[in-house]
Amino acid sequence: MAKNRRLFAVPQMIRAFRHIAAEDRGETTADVTAAHALNATQEKELKAALKAVAGKDVSINVSVDPSILGGLVVKMGSRQIDTSLKTKLNSLKLALKEVG
Repeated sequence: MAKNRRLFAVPQMIRAFRHIAAEDRGETTADVTAAHALNATQEKELKAALKAVAGKDVSINVSVDPSILGGLVVKMGSRQIDTSLKTKLNSLKLALKEVG
């Protein structure tokens, strides 16, 4: 890679290899955004719920975003499950605007 001046591509190759290896092992990854840090019990229950949905072992990457106020936003592959309080409040606000 260095000889052909392709060192910039190494991080992408590593990510692709990890993705292929995880698929081969029957694993998938989910990106979870929460309003506050999850404890070990919550992470374990979330992994079990996502495993039931995906049918595979799921590793989760948790990030904290206080702006969602509560709930979770889960991105797994092309799916996104948004149960955040911020989204629910915005939906309610939009629905109330349509009524009046």
